[in-house]
Amino acid sequence: MNIKEIEPEQLDQLIETDKNEYVIIDVREDEEVANGMIKGAKHIPLQNIPEAIANLDTEKEYVLVCRSGRRSLNACLYMEKEGFNVRNMVGGMLEWKGEVVF
Repeated sequence: MNIKEIEPEQLDQLIETDKNEYVIIDVREDEEVANGMIKGAKHIPLQNIPEAIANLDTEKEYVLVCRSGRRSLNACLYMEKEGFNVRNMVGGMLEWKGEVVF
């Protein structure tokens, strides 16, 4: 499977211009999210994704985020198999230069 990607800068520009047509899901652990996450992101730890997707809309587009991009890629692979339209944020929060909220 070839998962679509989005660069952190692209996502930040979409958020800044209020043209963010994606739902951002942060799959990091609670203690990682405590250090800040992207404004407007939903926090769903990776291990909770299988049960959480029952409450998500397959008509929407999702950007998945983690610390480096590896766990979010795994979540993307799983969600895509389940019929979701997903993108992985390349480089994860390590590459994120935009605003974070606590």
